[in-house]
Amino acid sequence: RSSITYYNLNIAKAIPLEEINKVLIDYKNQNNIHVFTDKDNLGYYLAGLLEGDGHISLPSSGNTTLNRILNPRIVFTSHKDNLGMYAFIQSELGNIGRFQISGNVIRYIIGDMKGIIHFINLIHGKLRTPKNKRLNDTIKFINTKYSLNIAESLLDNSNYLNNSWFTGFTEADGHFGIKYVESKEKSETRKRSISENISLKFRLDQRAYDKSTSTSMEPFMSELASFLSCNLNSYTTAKNSETLSLSVSSINNIKFLVDYFNKYPLIGTKLNDFKKWEMVYNMIILKEHLSVEGRLKIKTLINKL
Repeated sequence: RSSITYYNLNIAKAIPLEEINKVLIDYKNQNNIHVFTDKDNLGYYLAGLLEGDGHISLPSSGNTTLNRILNPRIVFTSHKDNLGMYAFIQSELGNIGRFQISGNVIRYIIGDMKGIIHFINLIHGKLRTPKNKRLNDTIKFINTKYSLNIAESLLDNSNYLNNSWFTGFTEADGHFGIKYVESKEKSETRKRSISENISLKFRLDQRAYDKSTSTSMEPFMSELASFLSCNLNSYTTAKNSETLSLSVSSINNIKFLVDYFNKYPLIGTKLNDFKKWEMVYNMIILKEHLSVEGRLKIKTLINKL
C-alpha cells in the first residue's frame, strides 16, 4: 500500500486591491497620521525601514531564455498586522508596488521600473548601513540597462535627531519592553528576598554581518549606540548566528527616546507598544507606579504588549 505525505505549504498569494483599500480606510480611521507632509522625511523613514525590514534583489544582466527583461525588486517583509501601515505607505508613494501574503507574513514588492526609480529618488543619500552598497549596485544595474545617469548614493551622516530615519529602523527592529518583578520573601529555597521592581527597556538587535553585502554591521551599530548613549553587546543565536544588540534602560535615556518618538511618530504596530511604554514611563516619573492601583495598571499594560 502506497503512503502519501501531505505538506502544509504557505504559498505566497496576491492580496486583492479591494482588501488593500478596505484595510487602508480602516487604518486611516484608527490612526491620526500626519507624519509625511514632508516628502524628504518620508524618504528618511523609508530608508530606515528598508535597512531594517527590506531587501533589494538584483537579477543577472541580460534577458531570460523567454526573452523577458528582468528588473530589480525592492521587497519589504512584515507581519500581516502591519498591512494597514504598508497600504498607507503605498498610498504615500503614489500606489506603486503590490502585496503578497504567505501565512502570517506579508510582502510589499516594488518591481516596476518607474516605481523603483521613484523609490530610489526618495531614499537616495539617506541610507546609513551597508545596504547603501546594495542600493548603488542597483543604481549601476539600472544605469547600464536603461542608459540612465542616476548618481551614486552616498552614506548619510546627518544627525539622527533631524529626521525620521531612526523611526523607520525601529519600526522594523526595535522592541519596547516593560518588566515587572514582584517582591518575594526569603525562603528555604531563596537565600535573598526580592524587592518589587518596575523597569523599562528599549532594545534593538541586528545581524553582525549584512547578508547581501557580507559587510560588518559593527561600525554602524557602534555609531547608533553612541546616539542612544548605551553599550553595544553581542550574542550568538541558537542557529549560531552572531547578533549585535543595543539596549536602553536608564530613565534619562528613555526620556530621550520618548521625546524623539513624539517628534517622529511610529506608524505601525510598534506605535501601540510605544504608547503603553510611554504611559509607564510617565507613571514612573510621577511615582504612580508605587501605588497598588498603579502596579495593577502596569500589569494590565504588560499583558497587552
